Amino acid sequence: MPPSVAHRAGPRQWIGLGVLALPTALLGLDVTVLYLALPELALDLRPSSVQTLWIMDVYGFMIAGLLITMGTLGDRTGRRRLLMIGLVAFGLASVAAAFATSAGMLIVARAALGVAGATLMPSTLALIGNMFTDVRQRGLAIGVWATMFALGMALGPLAGGLLLERFWWGSVFLLAVPVVVVVLVVAPLLLPEYRDPAAGRLDLTSVAMSLLAILPLVYAVKHGAEAGLDPRTVAAATVGAVFTVLFVRRQGRLDDPLLDVRLFRVPAFGAALLVLLVALVGVGGAMYLVTQHLQFVEGFSPLTAGLWMAPPALAMFVAAIGAPLLARRIRPGVVVAVTLVASAVGHLLFVAVDGPGNAGLVVSAFALVYLGLGAVAALGTDLVVGSAPAHRAGSAAAMSETVQELGIAVGVAVLGSVANAVYRSTLAAGAGHPDLGGPAAASLAGAVAADPGPAALDAAREAQAAGLGVVGLVTGIAVAALAVPALFALRRVAPVGRTEPPGCS
Repeated sequence: MPPSVAHRAGPRQWIGLGVLALPTALLGLDVTVLYLALPELALDLRPSSVQTLWIMDVYGFMIAGLLITMGTLGDRTGRRRLLMIGLVAFGLASVAAAFATSAGMLIVARAALGVAGATLMPSTLALIGNMFTDVRQRGLAIGVWATMFALGMALGPLAGGLLLERFWWGSVFLLAVPVVVVVLVVAPLLLPEYRDPAAGRLDLTSVAMSLLAILPLVYAVKHGAEAGLDPRTVAAATVGAVFTVLFVRRQGRLDDPLLDVRLFRVPAFGAALLVLLVALVGVGGAMYLVTQHLQFVEGFSPLTAGLWMAPPALAMFVAAIGAPLLARRIRPGVVVAVTLVASAVGHLLFVAVDGPGNAGLVVSAFALVYLGLGAVAALGTDLVVGSAPAHRAGSAAAMSETVQELGIAVGVAVLGSVANAVYRSTLAAGAGHPDLGGPAAASLAGAVAADPGPAALDAAREAQAAGLGVVGLVTGIAVAALAVPALFALRRVAPVGRTEPPGCS
């Protein structure tokens, strides 16, 4: 896409970007704010280990399942209109989650938040494409967007910690209410409406196929992480795979598809999506385990744990701002590869954690993980959206956000289950702690709730640290292995602002 100076954005567009930044940061915050509330939530609602994982990641799974549909729906019905409808739904679901009285009710409320969130994410990013038609300005605006989402994720634990010092666990959800009110008031004044005039009717068959492709695969990941390759896991994975093939084939035949699969012919598009997916899987698992470590293993209060998360948040913010600036002088592929290596080093440092007294090491390692995330999120999103034509901006934005949300959710589900499996096996291999039975043997949260005594709790904490180390080793190897193919796949993408070779724009 060649640069254009004909329609440079003015103050109104930049103020509008600030408005879009609010729901963007809110969505990022809602991904992580629950991590520090989990211990108090567990004591109040007494969810099972499976329910706990559902509470944590059903939000991301629902977003991932519906983003493609909502991104295309916004192109057809109006991106600002969908944004405002989604905001109302998000606010109502947040209130329902805040006052949930059972684990089942909270899971349903979190699922509703995911449905509403799926309307917000592609709308915000696609509207940026409408407001900033100049390529250089668009790149900066998308960098700000990615930074705000990353900043929201980073500030979630700190905001949660501050609230939990004075209020009950449900208060973390009420953060959404003032943001929703503000955006609903000012959005009609500052944000343009966009509707693709050439768009056809929404293909409901494609919508159904997309859900039948994504949701069974999601269930296979969830159930398989707990039960292994049992018949239900295999059946769900098979159904999802079959409908994925049918969905892709149908999109290739339609004149106005739900998802333009031709975008994958652009090397930068597919490579950026893969990098985002793998990086976010690692981050989702690490974030879940690090926040548990700070509270359950180190014994910090929610506020103290939130303050310990401030250095990783700063690292993410610096990377999200700095990476696009570096990419003006250095090829984005080089920046992505280097930050992936830094992130891999952070994951591998978790191997050295052996129990309580390692908060500094854990936070330093996580800061490196977050450093990689900030750079990858900013550059990857711009590469994905910049590869698509204007009338497919919603579809491209939806794909970018689908892989990010799915990555975080898969990271929590799979890597959280791996850590739990290591926890159980480590305790089973030991002896002398008969108090660690029932819920205490299933998870560290169960052990803390059972309060079996200092010696048994120490054994449980060491077993949890062993799980973090195994996850760090596996994830570190996977992220490091991605750096070379990412560099190779993105080698033709020119520095930002320079003319790109054909096929890379």
